[in-house]
Amino acid sequence: MSDDKRIALKMVVDGKERDISYEELALSNNLAQEALVALLIEKDIIKPQDLLDKMQEVKKARYHKPGDEKKS
Repeated sequence: MSDDKRIALKMVVDGKERDISYEELALSNNLAQEALVALLIEKDIIKPQDLLDKMQEVKKARYHKPGDEKKS
């Protein structure tokens, strides 16, 4: 990895300071999220379609073009 990586955070592991890049942090978060979703589905806590529906709902609520505010 190049020396010019952007540092997201610093961690101390076994007494040694370690720089964590944004790329490493994003990958770690992605892996944790994937594992969590897999467990929730395996244990029948959620259904895959319910997750997809909720993701679509959150996407519509959070991500919209400027000026496209919800009209009541």
